[in-house]
Amino acid sequence: MELFIITIVAIAVYFIGTRLYQKRYLKTLTQEEFIAGYRKAQLIDVREPNEYEAGHILGARNIPLTQLHARKAEIRKDMPVYLYCQSGYRSARAAAILKRMGCKDISHLKGGFKQWTGKIKKK
Repeated sequence: MELFIITIVAIAVYFIGTRLYQKRYLKTLTQEEFIAGYRKAQLIDVREPNEYEAGHILGARNIPLTQLHARKAEIRKDMPVYLYCQSGYRSARAAAILKRMGCKDISHLKGGFKQWTGKIKKK
């Protein structure tokens, strides 16, 4: 039982530590903040192609999280990167990858695409 409690505490500390570290390099923006800055940034939708085609933020490029390593040359490190996914989880994971690649100015949309009420494009 004691080992179980230690394991649970260790996992909780890991997740809390990861979240705190993530806040040092990833800005979580409201829709208004996102709209104010995304035209001057690289706007990347990290959802899968079928999700992107069903509807995406106008002007976004689709680089799925699953392809991010293979397509890293498409992302400029000297420009801000604005990410979004369906809810915010995948964009946070993508931000960690981009941080390791050397990107410095990384933001993502709070609540993801499912909270978006701005202009969208469908294929």
